[in-house]
Amino acid sequence: MMDIGALHMAQQDGGAPTTLAAGSAPGESGVSVLNFRFDGGMHLLAAARSHCICFQMSQVRVEKRVVGRVAHYECRGGSLSITPSGCDIAADADEDVEILVVAVDPGRMALAAAECALPEARLIERMYGDDPALFALARTLASESIHNYPNGALSWNEAASSFVDGLVAGHTEAMPARPRGTLGKDPLRRLRDYVVAHLDEPIDIEALADIAGRSPFHFTRVFTRSVGMTPHRYVVHLRLQRAIELVREGRSGLAEIAARTGFADQSHLSRWVRRVHGVPLSRLTA
Repeated sequence: MMDIGALHMAQQDGGAPTTLAAGSAPGESGVSVLNFRFDGGMHLLAAARSHCICFQMSQVRVEKRVVGRVAHYECRGGSLSITPSGCDIAADADEDVEILVVAVDPGRMALAAAECALPEARLIERMYGDDPALFALARTLASESIHNYPNGALSWNEAASSFVDGLVAGHTEAMPARPRGTLGKDPLRRLRDYVVAHLDEPIDIEALADIAGRSPFHFTRVFTRSVGMTPHRYVVHLRLQRAIELVREGRSGLAEIAARTGFADQSHLSRWVRRVHGVPLSRLTA
């Protein structure tokens, strides 16, 4: 399970809550679920290194404290709160509570924002809100985790990706100014277009840096800060994205697909599919 930060929890008797689900399916989704039940009351303190989206599973009155603000809410089942990475949060309740937390790696969030042409977006901190679509995806992730991923790692990772995309679409806002040392959406669009047009060719850092108008050394740092992954991993990400599309179309052999998307051979493609999506290449053709 990825590191979401310091988390201290206790129920009414001082003991730890019951863990119903924790972790993520094999692969590199950048998403993890935590599902806890507190008997008699809840005390929670968290210093988040990941973005944490917390859903109340039933109606309950909660006191929340975030960045010096205190609020009391009568939370309905399915209501959410959002704590961006780097924020501290505390919550207390005097009755039975079940919470479902979806933790999202900031790098995964940055990638999703860049792909949605929103590289300058930031997650909005929320004490209370509703998003039925996100709640449904969170419940799917938790159910799969509880039952040991009966639909497989690929299904879980695709649901996780949909969750992150929904978070970007519904719970971000533009920063007042683009942070120094990051790339804007126009250079990121040009870089993506170049990579997609040259997937079957070697792609070097010098060519990408030239498109962005940076030296190779500074380009790598700025790109990684903007997109949440290195230029090399981003190229692999786009190669893999296209390769999976071609596999699912079913009109080309796996060796041909590997060559068309810049992988050394079918084995190289297969290793990346297993690493990123947690399944063998053969599962994509099933």
